[in-house]
Amino acid sequence: MHPANKNSCTSILIGRQATIDGSIIIGRNEDGGASLPKHFMVYPHQEWQQEPIFKSKVNKFQLTLPRVQYKYTATPEWTDQSGVFAEAGFNEYGVAMSATESIYTNNLALGADPLVVDGIGEEAMVTCILPYIKTAREGIERLGGLVEKFGTCESNGVLFADQKEAWYMEIVCGHQWLAQRIPDDCYALVANQVAIQEVDFEDNYNFMFKDDLKEFVWEHHLNPEPDHFNFRLIFGTKSEADEHYNTPRVWWGQQQFSGPNEQLPTSEDLAFVKKPQHLLSIDDAKMYLSSHYQKTPYDPLSKTPQAHIYRPISLAKTQESHLLQIRPEGPRDAACIHWLAMGVPAQSVYVPFYLGINQTPKFYQEGGLPYDNQSAYWLYKLAGILVDGHYSELGQLLSDTQKKINVYLAHQVQQIDRQAQEYSNVQKLEAFLTKSSCQNAEYAAQEYRKLIARLITASTDFSLLNFQTDLNL
Repeated sequence: MHPANKNSCTSILIGRQATIDGSIIIGRNEDGGASLPKHFMVYPHQEWQQEPIFKSKVNKFQLTLPRVQYKYTATPEWTDQSGVFAEAGFNEYGVAMSATESIYTNNLALGADPLVVDGIGEEAMVTCILPYIKTAREGIERLGGLVEKFGTCESNGVLFADQKEAWYMEIVCGHQWLAQRIPDDCYALVANQVAIQEVDFEDNYNFMFKDDLKEFVWEHHLNPEPDHFNFRLIFGTKSEADEHYNTPRVWWGQQQFSGPNEQLPTSEDLAFVKKPQHLLSIDDAKMYLSSHYQKTPYDPLSKTPQAHIYRPISLAKTQESHLLQIRPEGPRDAACIHWLAMGVPAQSVYVPFYLGINQTPKFYQEGGLPYDNQSAYWLYKLAGILVDGHYSELGQLLSDTQKKINVYLAHQVQQIDRQAQEYSNVQKLEAFLTKSSCQNAEYAAQEYRKLIARLITASTDFSLLNFQTDLNL
């Protein structure tokens, strides 16, 4: 995430044969700050008379863009004064992109190819890539080419997906990058570390990389085990911070999806891709990004001595959480869903927005600093803040509301799927999906407004200026 908060974000990627309905799913928690509002936007298809120029406000990076910009969704910052940070979305071709998962590169590798101060960074990636690609592989090629030409100012992981496959790309040095296709029957979890392991340079179906990556590693003597090419070992780190900040998040997810094993939360040998022990659903992905080691001694909501030794997946600094689901059936505009939870996902809900929408609800386009009582971001943040100090007393109200909304939205998705099949006209389908998505968002918001009213009412008796009066007096 943001340069001031590089140690942030958690990602998930799931192949189509690993899901219960054949979906491809990628997603991430955007962790930047406890009070950094986000908006959700639809940027329309544009055809400019002249090629526009992107100019970063983070550094001096600038890029001449193609004249044709495809429609795309994104979750930018509430102000672009410190950069756009569009983060994630779909474009009109059904390509999904999430940028970025902040990662760390070791000093030896960075010494061989230092980061470039004015290179491309997270702030610019979605804006400069997503509106100009038609497949996930095209996205990797375009971003990789920009990294090679301009360099990058930070080490990052980037997620791509389309109707056929999911990819994870890692940019580890000033100009070095590699991407791996997620096997169809596997999933991958990433938590602020270089994640990709064994690389097969002869396998162009499952790997993409800078042409001279292998030669670069050999020339600069970066590989401690020359008989094989382990990308994580060559470029990654193994610090105490990794073991308490990063690996536990991957460990917990693998324990949930692939079953318990003897590996420890601090293990540095966790696999990048794994097969699940059962087919995964969109709800499993939501659960993972909303999790905080629940039902373990490491849960920050528990009162155990281990409650705060590991960094949780969902935490106060999550600005928004997204899951980009590409389903195998139906028209593309209805098959692709951008699930969006504003604020902390453990305290929020994922609202489904269809690829075919032409606009987002007005209250998703609003919100800044300080707090306001109109925007989606602050609505969901407020509910969490009210629960935070009294989880034992108020947590059930929150979970009951979340369950009610989640059941309703799951049913609505099924209803919308059936009705969408009746629209052969693209414009009418677009209007239907826009209206339906906005109605779902308003339903969830209204239920949270009711929840907030109940939370405030219940909280009135928690004041320290209180006393238990003997009713007999």
